[in-house]
Amino acid sequence: MNLYTTKTMLAAIQQMKPVTSFLRDRYFPTADEDLFPTEEVLVEYKDLTGNKLAPVVLPRKGSISVEREGYTTDKLSPPLIAPSRPLTIDDLNKKGFGENLFSDRTAAERQADILLKDLKDFDEMHTNREEYIAAKCMFENGYILRQYADKYGTDEYVEYKMKFYTESSNPAVYVPGVKWNESTSDKMADLYHMIRMLTTAGNHASEVLLGADAAEALLQDPKLKELLDLNNYRIGAIEPVELPQGAARLGRLNVRGRMIELLTYDGTYVDEEDGKIKSFVPEKQICVTAPSAGRGLYGAVSQIEQSDNLWHTYMGRRVPRHWADKNARELTVSSRPLFIPRTKNPFISATVLGE
Repeated sequence: MNLYTTKTMLAAIQQMKPVTSFLRDRYFPTADEDLFPTEEVLVEYKDLTGNKLAPVVLPRKGSISVEREGYTTDKLSPPLIAPSRPLTIDDLNKKGFGENLFSDRTAAERQADILLKDLKDFDEMHTNREEYIAAKCMFENGYILRQYADKYGTDEYVEYKMKFYTESSNPAVYVPGVKWNESTSDKMADLYHMIRMLTTAGNHASEVLLGADAAEALLQDPKLKELLDLNNYRIGAIEPVELPQGAARLGRLNVRGRMIELLTYDGTYVDEEDGKIKSFVPEKQICVTAPSAGRGLYGAVSQIEQSDNLWHTYMGRRVPRHWADKNARELTVSSRPLFIPRTKNPFISATVLGE
């Protein structure tokens, strides 16, 4: 069996245990209808205008026509994510990681192991990029990606810009009157106003995602501690519960009658701009939202197959490709993700701490 045919590698990817990520999986789930057979995807989200009242009509006057709820539809080409890695005879002759120093395994026997490891590595890289896009969508209502032509990390790139608002500035941002590191701050009032920005527009609000510093400031607030210590009034509870992939639930908080989950997330990435390790959730920011407030769309990937030198189009979240010449093989895994909100402005973010 040829390990390097696209169909064989696709089957291997489908049988691999998927890499999970908190932001992507919780807030941007992907359904079967979100996988498109073309490179372009159909982007649709509703224009929520609040809860409309049915018209009251005079007797014997029949009925009053009302407009349907509007929505926005666009055809967009998602960005192409495509890490690759060469495989030479030198790689096959080297002892593998964890392999006995005096192993007698042949180069041919190492091929399958290296292929599987590369597929897993690429899946993790794709997942990290998707997590980055999800975070930017939540905290900035859009994202800017650097598209490289030759070498990754250089100054030569073209920007891929995506934003989900038409105003001059992001309307899904709340600005606290007093930063949370000031003694006069009113954190409960800030949370209440952010919740109202969602609920009055018809969006759901059930969670607050907090950066590390913002979470510490919230939990150390003396007013909040006093409320949490009251036994005769269930304002909330601090109940740490571990969630997958570095996320944790600190507890629930009753914000003027609305029970809100307090969540934190420690996931990090290496920033391609400066090489520093940064948090997906900015330390000084928070975001009020609800699960499944967005969608994860994937366009199809078109590529030339070496077997027949023809273009083939594949639908899916990960599409592998193998190419070989006299000196080396090269494995590429491609995807075309586009993460979008389901409605207008379902993520309300705020920078709650000053410098």
